[in-house]
Amino acid sequence: MLRAVPMSEADESKFRVPHTLVLLFGMVVIAYLMTLFVPAGSFERTEAGHGGREKVVPGTYETTPDHPSLGPTAILTAIPKGFSAAHEIIFFVFIVGGAFEVLRATGAVDSGIDLLLRKAGHRPFLLVAAGIAAFAVGSATIGMAEEYIPFVPVLVGLFVALGFDTVTAVGVLCIGYGVGYGAALINPFTVLIAQEVAELEPSSGIGFRMVLLLVFFLVGVHHVWRYAKRVQDDPDRSVVAGIEPPAEMVDREDVPFRGRHLGVIVILVLALALLVWGIKFQGWYLIEMGALFLGLSILLALMGGIGPSKTARTFCRGAAGLTTTALLIGFARAIETVLEEGGIIDTVVYGIAQPLQELGSVAASIGMYVVQSVLNFFIPSGSGQAFVTMPLMAPLSDLVGVSRQTAVLAYQFGDGFTNILVPTNAVLIGILTMAGIPWERWLRFVFPFILKVWVVGSVALAVAVMMGYA
Repeated sequence: MLRAVPMSEADESKFRVPHTLVLLFGMVVIAYLMTLFVPAGSFERTEAGHGGREKVVPGTYETTPDHPSLGPTAILTAIPKGFSAAHEIIFFVFIVGGAFEVLRATGAVDSGIDLLLRKAGHRPFLLVAAGIAAFAVGSATIGMAEEYIPFVPVLVGLFVALGFDTVTAVGVLCIGYGVGYGAALINPFTVLIAQEVAELEPSSGIGFRMVLLLVFFLVGVHHVWRYAKRVQDDPDRSVVAGIEPPAEMVDREDVPFRGRHLGVIVILVLALALLVWGIKFQGWYLIEMGALFLGLSILLALMGGIGPSKTARTFCRGAAGLTTTALLIGFARAIETVLEEGGIIDTVVYGIAQPLQELGSVAASIGMYVVQSVLNFFIPSGSGQAFVTMPLMAPLSDLVGVSRQTAVLAYQFGDGFTNILVPTNAVLIGILTMAGIPWERWLRFVFPFILKVWVVGSVALAVAVMMGYA
């Protein structure tokens, strides 16, 4: 599904940003160098809630000079350890790649896109707005993230056919994903955990977050649509100009829409509905989702009239096409592995949090946003970040005159919006690689959006402080 990316002669004659794999490996090296100069330290931890998760005990940070130092070989051993730690999402990506290739083989994707273009192609703004809204709601309510990976090929094929680029397609998905996590309503992996640690009522303060979700949604739609129109008017202004999208996602045949294609789409929709139900009510995660897509492949092959051997070959071809994606996910996870083994994550948290005690309430709330944004690079797991930082931020908010609800909001902003920026987020790297978008090119598109939501988020936190958001 992925292939070598051609570059123009002009690009060959000037400096090029290294491959994403090189960038990630460089970050592994930087993480190792940090362990040599940043002292190891740790907080005491205690069990939190009924789930048995650990949370940090404020005021217990101590350096741990006896923590074993890492040797240079840690740079290399972190890579397979990163793959081991991220094995579930890696295998899920392989299964999704195989399932999508089987779906493509039925012809339903090509015929469905053609039908959609005929019906709604003259109103692309509605497709952008509706797409961002759908992904934002999914993330804001049930915490969807990895579940969006299967949508990448369909979105790329659709928006490229409309005359846009791959960044527009991924922008719809990731901006919605970021907005949903940033202004999460009842996300069980972020806001509900953070509220539990901060000793707040679950889902409390939802009214203000609903308003913010709408505000950030409008910012996101404006950002994506403004970019999309610019690319449609002048393709050379695309941030991925000179990079061809993966051929398997955009090279479509003119296939008439037939009854069996409708059957395939019905099965696909029912499977996605089952996926949402399983996540929401049965606690499904990557293993269960992978099993669902594996079963979906079999049903799609039966409905599409594809024989067993051809189905197997097709599935393997689709999975093999995502090898690069799997490699990048493992390398991204390796960065966090080095920081954990070096024992410096708690030191980083402690060092960044200390200056907040010297600020006023409004400035402190914005400072919390900055701290959470920085820490999301080191701890890209939303729930992990909540359990590490909220035990510190909750009592700190009491000292600086900021409500604990506002501290939770700052955590949401810092974790959610930077999810679509930091290269340590394996989900983001997987999505970008599937779409053939180098991370540094994506940065050109998404960083202005991050600046916008940083400004809007800072204003929102100031308002929360002044109105006593609780």
